[in-house]
Amino acid sequence: MEDPDFKCRSDIEFWTLGRPLTIRLILFFGAPFGHIYCQETFVGGQILEIIPRNEEQIKNLVELEPKEHLQLNFWKSPTIPGETAHVRVPFVSIQAVKVFLESQGIVYFIMMESVQVLLDKKNEEMLLYQRREWNGSFNFEAYRILEEISQEMNNLVAEHPGLGRKVNIGYPFENRLMNVLKFSTGGDKLAIWLGAGIHAWEWVTQLSSPWTASKIASDYGNDPSITLILDIMDVFLLPVTNPDGYVLSQTKTHMYRKTRSKLSGSLCVGVDPKWNWDTGFGGPGANNNSCSNSYHRPSANSEVEVKSLEDFTKSHGEVKAIITLHSYSQLFLFPWVYACAESHNFDELEIKNEVAQENAQSLSSLHGTTYKMGPVCLLMYQGSGGSIDWFNDSGIKYSFVFALRDTGLYGFLLLANQTLPTAKGTWLGLKTIKHIQDHPY
Repeated sequence: MEDPDFKCRSDIEFWTLGRPLTIRLILFFGAPFGHIYCQETFVGGQILEIIPRNEEQIKNLVELEPKEHLQLNFWKSPTIPGETAHVRVPFVSIQAVKVFLESQGIVYFIMMESVQVLLDKKNEEMLLYQRREWNGSFNFEAYRILEEISQEMNNLVAEHPGLGRKVNIGYPFENRLMNVLKFSTGGDKLAIWLGAGIHAWEWVTQLSSPWTASKIASDYGNDPSITLILDIMDVFLLPVTNPDGYVLSQTKTHMYRKTRSKLSGSLCVGVDPKWNWDTGFGGPGANNNSCSNSYHRPSANSEVEVKSLEDFTKSHGEVKAIITLHSYSQLFLFPWVYACAESHNFDELEIKNEVAQENAQSLSSLHGTTYKMGPVCLLMYQGSGGSIDWFNDSGIKYSFVFALRDTGLYGFLLLANQTLPTAKGTWLGLKTIKHIQDHPY
């Protein structure tokens, strides 16, 4: 079920349970800044790393996902033999899942011993960082609520009135704003689109995008590469593509991915906006289970989050590059998702590989973080109705996905101390894609 009956309690109660006295005192005196949360808990839950050896074992794993009584959450789906899959298993299903895997001869390891312990640590970090905000500056080393990200956007526009402005492109199901930052030096220009937060639980992307916006604003006129880009192109940046889902993931259950739209006749809520696009919709890899995290809905473009982006790119007409931030896996991806065959357009594939190599080198140059690169279908999985394919089919040939840190140690529960290094590395990658500005096609 997507909306379990969470027990509402204050952040003070939530994070002081079993905590040392020092932590409890810090949280107590910070109470006036706190929020009220209705948090789903995952006590006893684990993350398993599973290594299927052949296609039969992959098939067995894929068949586990729709079994609702197990309540499994595939963080990383099984794809090809030898590649790892990551699955969150609730306490009530751990024994049954392990027995099944052992009976099939499928190798597995416990990757995360206690999901709840890590969640508590992450929430504790978030609250402690909020207590340090007395000087009013935006702290990029702490996860932020939607209102704080929106306020930072307002601050950037106010501080750089000749460079940035805010544009609203849509109102999702719960009527929150989809606010885009437009950076422009004036005139009619080609454009680059940067998007983040299409999946609610990928918090590191929602924090990397305000860092990127801040760097664009502050580095124009000081950094030659950014100055050159903005002199010839506009940059549009959407920090939180799925605001409804993001709010739910921070107030009720971190393990929430989808939008918040409702489907008649279903007890479950939301659609995976990544698979709701009108390209190859409903084909191989599509998920018809409305309770699944990857549910695509009966019709394409049903979600405001998707339709708003499609309408914007169509109406602008001069968007030449789309870069979407996701987590996790450390990948630099390009089309196709719905077709796994090698591209018939060798020149186009060669260009994408060139851009990917340039970016992957930049990403690894700061902290030595390695990124794999390639078409989504060959590197990850086959899917239908994907955003990256829709942009490519619409004529935006520079259509890429950055899957940020890490490779699974923390996964969607990446701790706050990793956010700034992630954002800085991503920034280096974004600003060194010279091929796009030199060859806008």
